[in-house]
Amino acid sequence: MDHGSELVVCMGSGAQREAAEALARRTGAPLTDAAGDGLTLLIDKSGVSLTGGGLSLRGDFEQMLHRISDGRLSHEMLVKIAKTKTPHPVAVDATAGLGEDSLLLAAAGYEVVMFERDAVIAALLRDALRRAKKHPALREIAARMRLIEGNSVELISSAVSQPELIYLDPMFPSRRKSGLIGKKLQLIQKLEQPCADEEELLNAALNAKPAKIIIKRPLKGGFLAGRKPNYSVKGKAIRYDCVLPQR
Repeated sequence: MDHGSELVVCMGSGAQREAAEALARRTGAPLTDAAGDGLTLLIDKSGVSLTGGGLSLRGDFEQMLHRISDGRLSHEMLVKIAKTKTPHPVAVDATAGLGEDSLLLAAAGYEVVMFERDAVIAALLRDALRRAKKHPALREIAARMRLIEGNSVELISSAVSQPELIYLDPMFPSRRKSGLIGKKLQLIQKLEQPCADEEELLNAALNAKPAKIIIKRPLKGGFLAGRKPNYSVKGKAIRYDCVLPQR
């Protein structure tokens, strides 16, 4: 996705020009020495961050440590639903975003292939993975996470052979209610729109022939592409719909 008309890449203190130029090419945005009026992808000695409108965002798996440490991981609803007896299971996160749910699956023992179609979000996720691989408590988990930049609808079947699990968390319009949105989502929504073709996404997941498809939805939202799941698990604010394809 080309963000060239609305985004600049800014080379900050301690950044390597080669890395900054590569980031500019990937995102289709001009490389500048100062932040832009709209969105700015800043690369400096600490990594990559996205700024705009007084908000700042970076991928950060370290802030997930409290959810995966001290026995808390087993209480995560996604981890409970994704539990499997398959040895060395493979999961596909077809709509990775900043990879937080992928991290939960990897912490639970999955090898996770993440797809992210937006070049800017992929850059933030790639940088978060780079830092996680250097963190003592995260490096083993991060080693089980692989990012593919591109559209999962087009790539999923050729990239992964019969994964145990496919996870879908398409952005949905009801998340745009201002009272429920975190600063993180406000910036992401400037880049990525809610899922336009739900049927295409679900069909791609079905065609990959996983044992299970888990779909994250708003608690009272409709089914993805109108397809009724085999069962649903409800939390306080979200719902996980589970589809069990016939292999």
